[in-house]
Amino acid sequence: MSHDLSFVSDAAAVRPASLVTGFLGSGKTTLIGRVLRDPAFARTAVIVNEWGEVGIDHALIAAGDETTLALTTGCLCCRVQTDLTFTLRDLDRRAAAGEIPGYDRVLIETSGLADPAPILAALFGDPDLVRSHRVETVLTLVDALHGAASLDAHGEARRQVAVADRIVLSKTDLAPDTAALRARLAVLAPGAAVLAAVRGALDPALLFAPADPAPRAARLDALAPAGADPFRRGGQHGEGLGSIVLERAAPLPGAALSLFLETLAEHCGPRLLRLKGLMEIAELPGRPALIQGVRHTLAPIEWLDRWPPGWDSTSRLVLITQDVPPHFPARLLAAIEAEVRDADPG
Repeated sequence: MSHDLSFVSDAAAVRPASLVTGFLGSGKTTLIGRVLRDPAFARTAVIVNEWGEVGIDHALIAAGDETTLALTTGCLCCRVQTDLTFTLRDLDRRAAAGEIPGYDRVLIETSGLADPAPILAALFGDPDLVRSHRVETVLTLVDALHGAASLDAHGEARRQVAVADRIVLSKTDLAPDTAALRARLAVLAPGAAVLAAVRGALDPALLFAPADPAPRAARLDALAPAGADPFRRGGQHGEGLGSIVLERAAPLPGAALSLFLETLAEHCGPRLLRLKGLMEIAELPGRPALIQGVRHTLAPIEWLDRWPPGWDSTSRLVLITQDVPPHFPARLLAAIEAEVRDADPG
C-alpha cells in the first residue's frame, strides 16, 4: 500500500516533539499518564512504540482522543523510517484537515529496547518533519532499583542515557540510595540534569522545557555505531530476547494469578526483563488487574474500574524475556490454574 507523504501543513506552527525513552520497566507509561493529566499538556499527541506483537502501554495512556497512537509493528530504532516518519507526517495532515483534534506538542514513547540514536537521526534528517516538528527534549527514565543491572547488561540502556537532556530516576522509593547510580549516569551523560520521581510525579513544564541541543548532539556524535557495540549487532537486539504473549478469555482465579506471578519471578529472575498486562480475575469481574514487574520485582496489583477504551476484555499478559523458552509461561499458568481449581472444586 502506498502513502502520499508529501503533505505538510503550511498553516500549522512547528510543534515541539520530545522523546521519552528508558529501558524496560523504567516507568515511561506511568510518567506520560501523569503528564497528560496536567491541563497545560491536554493538547498533546502521544506516539507509543512497544517491542512485541501486542501493545499494552497505549491502552493505559488515557488521552481520550485519536491523538494517542500505538506503533506495535516493531521497535522504532529498527523501523524508524517507515513508521515514525509516516506517523508524524500523517498526524500533521489529519490535524490540518480536521480529522483529529488539534495538538500543540508530541511525546514519543520509545520501546524499552530502542536505541534512540537512529530515531533522533530520522527526526533531524527528514526535511518535511523539520518543517512541522522540532525535537525539543530527550527525556530518559532510569529505574533506580534495576538501572545499574540494565546498564551492565544492555547496550540499549547505555545509549538511552547517553543522548538524554534530562534523566528521571524512577522507583526511588524502592531504592533511595542512588549515589552510585547517579555517578555512573554523570559519566554516560555529562551535563544532563538528573531528577527523581515516584510514580511519575514531576512538573511536566520542568521535564519538557526546551533543552540546549549542543551537549546532546556532541554525545550523539561520540556514540559508537550500534553495530560496534557488543550488545547491539547490525541494528538487531541482543540474542535470546523474546516477546511472549499470554491471552485468555476466561477469568483467572485470584489465587492462581498470585502463585503464577510469584513462581514466574522466582524461576526467571533477571531473565524476566518486563512483565505487563491486564487480567480478568474471577473474584472481581469487570475490574481488570494491572500487572507489572521487572526481574524479581513485582509491583502491587492495581485494580482498574473498567477496561480501557478499545480493549476487548480479553486478558493479556506480555513478557519481554531473555533466554526463556516461549512455551514455559503458558504451561506454568495452566499447571497452576489446574492445581488451584482441583484444590477448590466448588
